[in-house]
Amino acid sequence: MTAQAGSLTEAAPAPDGGGTAVKARRSLGARLAERVSGGLVQVFLIVVGLFWLVPTIGLLLSSLRTPRDMASSGWWEVFTEPSRLTFQSYEELLKNGDITSSLLNTAMITVPATVLVVVIGSLAGYAFAWMDFPGRDWWFLAVVGLLVVPVQVALIPIAELFGKVGLFGSVVGVVLFHVGFGLPFAIFLLRNFFAEIPRELLEAARLDGAGELRLFVRVVMPLGGPAIASLGIFQFLWVWNDMLVALIFSDAGSQPITVALQTQVRQFGNNIDILAPGAFISMVIPLAVFFAFQRQFVSGVMAGAVK
Repeated sequence: MTAQAGSLTEAAPAPDGGGTAVKARRSLGARLAERVSGGLVQVFLIVVGLFWLVPTIGLLLSSLRTPRDMASSGWWEVFTEPSRLTFQSYEELLKNGDITSSLLNTAMITVPATVLVVVIGSLAGYAFAWMDFPGRDWWFLAVVGLLVVPVQVALIPIAELFGKVGLFGSVVGVVLFHVGFGLPFAIFLLRNFFAEIPRELLEAARLDGAGELRLFVRVVMPLGGPAIASLGIFQFLWVWNDMLVALIFSDAGSQPITVALQTQVRQFGNNIDILAPGAFISMVIPLAVFFAFQRQFVSGVMAGAVK
């Protein structure tokens, strides 16, 4: 018995030795991940972010240079001669009637297309989530099926339809097209988000005498704010940056900034003094909208993960 006890005592690992053995059994990838999970990863992400910003910075600096400077040297030369920066290109841009009118057309297309998709999508999403009506599930399946329909398939049929009803080449036609193709995703997104609202909360509001419209405005809309903000950002960016739909359904009087810049290239060649500031303005506005609603966007994306 004494010999057996001694052998068992020798076989038992020491506390420190056991911890070392556990560390030794960890994979090499896990140990490397633990070592680099600190400041090194943050530095790497900052460097990657700066590389992603290089084209934007280059476009901004190019828009602040004269056409002669842009033709003779690269935009990085401004760091050696910052005094040569000028707003001359932006002054010329504001004198270009096609560009200024196209910016107004872009706002007239983007704002209604975004507001209509958010409002109609919110109402339909609430109806599919909490209201009972005949064929609700089948109608929702039809909406989900519309998500896989590519835009290119509907261009010619809808162009013919708009031509017959007098909407082809107008701002209204472009807005309706964007609304039609933005609603399936909006309804799908908001319906799934609204369905996660506790039923008890809605039933308590109904017991207090709230109707469906008041319930939607006072309860569902505040709770669904992050998802609605995310949808609004997605729709705004998609419509603002679109060129395919606007190129087909708009004419010279209703074309947005994307088509106007493409027309400038076709007419005047490499007129970078107009294209650089126009492209930067076209890019900085959606960036400003995104950063303005960044917190709501992140909340809407994370809400689906934590519910």
